[in-house]
Amino acid sequence: MNIKIHNQESGRSMIEMLGVLAIMGIITVGAVAMISAAMRSQKRTAVQDEVAQIVTGVRALLGEYDDYSGISNSTIFAAIGVSSKNPYNGDYILAANPSDPRQFILSIAGLNKSDCQYFKTKAWGDSIGFRISDGRQGGAVADPAECDAGEGKNTIRIMYN
Repeated sequence: MNIKIHNQESGRSMIEMLGVLAIMGIITVGAVAMISAAMRSQKRTAVQDEVAQIVTGVRALLGEYDDYSGISNSTIFAAIGVSSKNPYNGDYILAANPSDPRQFILSIAGLNKSDCQYFKTKAWGDSIGFRISDGRQGGAVADPAECDAGEGKNTIRIMYN
Protein backbone atom coordinates (compact mmCIF):
# COMPACT_ATOMS: atom_id res chain seq x y z
CA MET A 1 0.00 0.00 0.00
CA ASN A 2 1.36 3.28 -1.07
CA ILE A 3 0.25 6.29 1.09
CA LYS A 4 1.23 9.81 0.17
CA ILE A 5 1.17 12.42 2.89
CA HIS A 6 1.06 16.09 1.90
CA ASN A 7 2.45 18.45 4.46
CA GLN A 8 1.62 21.61 2.50
CA GLU A 9 -1.89 23.01 2.68
CA SER A 10 -3.43 24.83 -0.23
CA GLY A 11 -5.57 27.95 0.06
CA ARG A 12 -5.15 31.34 1.66
CA SER A 13 -4.12 32.14 5.16
CA MET A 14 -6.16 34.38 7.42
CA ILE A 15 -3.45 37.08 7.26
CA GLU A 16 -3.59 37.15 3.46
CA MET A 17 -7.39 37.49 3.54
CA LEU A 18 -7.20 40.35 6.06
CA GLY A 19 -4.66 42.09 3.83
CA VAL A 20 -6.97 41.78 0.81
CA LEU A 21 -9.93 43.09 2.83
CA ALA A 22 -7.88 46.06 4.09
CA ILE A 23 -6.88 46.98 0.54
CA MET A 24 -10.49 46.71 -0.64
CA GLY A 25 -11.59 48.92 2.26
CA ILE A 26 -9.09 51.63 1.34
CA ILE A 27 -10.19 51.53 -2.30
CA THR A 28 -13.85 51.76 -1.25
CA VAL A 29 -13.25 54.78 0.99
CA GLY A 30 -11.45 56.54 -1.86
CA ALA A 31 -14.26 55.72 -4.29
CA VAL A 32 -16.93 57.03 -1.91
CA ALA A 33 -15.01 60.29 -1.47
CA MET A 34 -14.69 60.69 -5.25
CA ILE A 35 -18.38 59.97 -5.80
CA SER A 36 -19.33 62.47 -3.08
CA ALA A 37 -17.18 65.18 -4.70
CA ALA A 38 -18.66 64.42 -8.12
CA MET A 39 -22.20 64.65 -6.76
CA ARG A 40 -21.45 67.99 -5.05
CA SER A 41 -19.97 69.34 -8.28
CA GLN A 42 -22.98 68.13 -10.28
CA LYS A 43 -25.43 69.86 -7.90
CA ARG A 44 -23.48 73.12 -8.08
CA THR A 45 -23.41 73.00 -11.86
CA ALA A 46 -27.14 72.25 -11.99
CA VAL A 47 -27.89 75.27 -9.77
CA GLN A 48 -25.74 77.56 -11.92
CA ASP A 49 -27.47 76.35 -15.09
CA GLU A 50 -30.94 76.71 -13.56
CA VAL A 51 -30.18 80.22 -12.24
CA ALA A 52 -29.08 81.29 -15.73
CA GLN A 53 -32.26 79.80 -17.18
CA ILE A 54 -34.48 81.48 -14.56
CA VAL A 55 -32.85 84.91 -15.02
CA THR A 56 -33.13 84.66 -18.80
CA GLY A 57 -36.78 83.60 -18.49
CA VAL A 58 -37.70 86.40 -16.08
CA ARG A 59 -36.08 88.99 -18.32
CA ALA A 60 -37.81 87.59 -21.40
CA LEU A 61 -41.24 87.56 -19.73
CA LEU A 62 -41.06 90.79 -17.75
CA GLY A 63 -38.40 92.77 -19.58
CA GLU A 64 -40.91 94.99 -21.35
CA TYR A 65 -42.37 96.27 -18.07
CA ASP A 66 -40.93 99.14 -16.07
CA ASP A 67 -40.57 97.08 -12.92
CA TYR A 68 -40.78 93.59 -11.46
CA SER A 69 -43.33 94.40 -8.74
CA GLY A 70 -45.84 91.99 -10.29
CA ILE A 71 -43.46 89.04 -10.18
CA SER A 72 -45.19 85.80 -9.19
CA ASN A 73 -43.20 82.65 -8.44
CA SER A 74 -45.81 80.17 -9.62
CA THR A 75 -46.53 82.04 -12.85
CA ILE A 76 -42.87 82.62 -13.73
CA PHE A 77 -41.71 79.07 -13.05
CA ALA A 78 -44.63 77.60 -15.00
CA ALA A 79 -44.01 79.97 -17.93
CA ILE A 80 -40.28 79.28 -18.22
CA GLY A 81 -40.62 75.54 -17.59
CA VAL A 82 -38.22 75.34 -14.66
CA SER A 83 -39.07 73.79 -11.31
CA SER A 84 -38.98 76.05 -8.28
CA LYS A 85 -37.21 73.21 -6.41
CA ASN A 86 -33.43 73.26 -6.49
CA PRO A 87 -31.08 70.24 -6.31
CA TYR A 88 -30.62 70.82 -2.54
CA ASN A 89 -34.34 70.14 -1.89
CA GLY A 90 -34.82 73.84 -1.24
CA ASP A 91 -36.60 76.41 -3.35
CA TYR A 92 -35.78 79.10 -5.84
CA ILE A 93 -37.70 82.20 -4.79
CA LEU A 94 -38.25 85.25 -6.98
CA ALA A 95 -39.21 88.64 -5.59
CA ALA A 96 -39.05 92.27 -6.61
CA ASN A 97 -36.44 94.29 -4.74
CA PRO A 98 -38.49 96.18 -2.10
CA SER A 99 -36.23 99.24 -2.35
CA ASP A 100 -36.12 99.28 -6.17
CA PRO A 101 -38.87 97.43 -8.10
CA ARG A 102 -36.81 97.71 -11.30
CA GLN A 103 -34.66 94.93 -9.82
CA PHE A 104 -35.54 91.37 -8.87
CA ILE A 105 -33.99 89.03 -6.33
CA LEU A 106 -33.47 85.33 -6.91
CA SER A 107 -33.01 83.41 -3.65
CA ILE A 108 -31.60 79.90 -3.43
CA ALA A 109 -32.79 78.22 -0.22
CA GLY A 110 -31.94 74.92 1.43
CA LEU A 111 -28.15 75.12 1.19
CA ASN A 112 -25.65 73.55 3.56
CA LYS A 113 -22.80 75.69 4.90
CA SER A 114 -20.13 74.77 2.33
CA ASP A 115 -22.45 75.22 -0.66
CA CYS A 116 -23.80 78.48 0.79
CA GLN A 117 -20.26 79.81 1.09
CA TYR A 118 -19.44 78.58 -2.43
CA PHE A 119 -22.45 80.29 -4.01
CA LYS A 120 -21.92 83.45 -1.93
CA THR A 121 -18.43 83.89 -3.35
CA LYS A 122 -19.21 82.62 -6.87
CA ALA A 123 -18.92 85.23 -9.58
CA TRP A 124 -22.55 85.78 -10.55
CA GLY A 125 -21.29 87.91 -13.41
CA ASP A 126 -24.60 89.36 -14.53
CA SER A 127 -25.80 90.28 -11.04
CA ILE A 128 -25.97 93.82 -9.71
CA GLY A 129 -23.66 93.10 -6.76
CA PHE A 130 -20.96 91.74 -9.03
CA ARG A 131 -21.13 94.76 -11.34
CA ILE A 132 -21.17 97.27 -8.47
CA SER A 133 -18.11 95.71 -6.87
CA ASP A 134 -16.24 95.72 -10.22
CA GLY A 135 -15.88 91.96 -9.97
CA ARG A 136 -14.22 92.03 -6.54
CA GLN A 137 -17.15 90.28 -4.83
CA GLY A 138 -19.32 87.40 -5.87
CA GLY A 139 -22.55 89.34 -6.24
CA ALA A 140 -24.59 87.24 -3.79
CA VAL A 141 -25.61 87.89 -0.21
CA ALA A 142 -26.05 85.08 2.31
CA ASP A 143 -28.65 84.89 5.10
CA PRO A 144 -27.10 84.81 7.71
CA ALA A 145 -23.91 86.41 6.40
CA GLU A 146 -21.67 83.53 7.49
CA CYS A 147 -23.97 80.76 6.20
CA ASP A 148 -24.44 79.46 9.76
CA ALA A 149 -28.19 78.86 9.76
CA GLY A 150 -27.73 75.11 10.02
CA GLU A 151 -27.58 72.18 7.63
CA GLY A 152 -29.97 72.73 4.73
CA LYS A 153 -31.29 76.03 6.14
CA ASN A 154 -29.01 78.59 4.47
CA THR A 155 -30.18 80.96 1.74
CA ILE A 156 -28.36 83.21 -0.68
CA ARG A 157 -29.88 86.12 -2.57
CA ILE A 158 -28.72 87.37 -5.96
CA MET A 159 -30.01 90.67 -7.29
CA TYR A 160 -30.60 91.36 -10.99
CA ASN A 161 -32.11 94.11 -13.13
